[in-house]
Amino acid sequence: MKKIIFLLTPLLFVSSLIIPGACSSSINNQNKNKMDTTVPKISAFPTGEENTGFSQYFTGKSYRAVLTQNKDLNVPMSNITFEPGCRNNWHSHSGGQILIVVGGVGYYQERGKAARRLTEGDVVEIAPNVEHWHGAAPDSWFSHLGIECNPQTNKNTWLEPVTDEEYKAAVK
Repeated sequence: MKKIIFLLTPLLFVSSLIIPGACSSSINNQNKNKMDTTVPKISAFPTGEENTGFSQYFTGKSYRAVLTQNKDLNVPMSNITFEPGCRNNWHSHSGGQILIVVGGVGYYQERGKAARRLTEGDVVEIAPNVEHWHGAAPDSWFSHLGIECNPQTNKNTWLEPVTDEEYKAAVK
């Protein structure tokens, strides 16, 4: 028995030198699993970092990249990316908002109205003080540019989460 173990150990060592990856399949699988959790690039715009500053107003994870820096222009704009099934709470903007869809499939709904399916190129003009939500389809990442209208006076009012029942009814 000791002789067999002694012979197999050098054989394994040699095979790992001759056959690249022979002893690293479990490491490759671990790295593959890590890569599977990365956010896909679904538009030409940067995805940004996880949107932890507003996470209490989202069901699921979202990512935010601020796109405009020049405060003199007074046009705050960000790219917001939603993981599949992620949506924000019901909310309103006192100055309104414009959404420009840049990737994936999502939904927009005003309170009391049917949801609207959104795809790349769609534009949503949201009037001041209209309660609404927006987010990703259950099976797709979703990304939109969010433009804050009338930023000098625009305030967000965050309301209750969109329930699973409301979401399922909206995206059917």
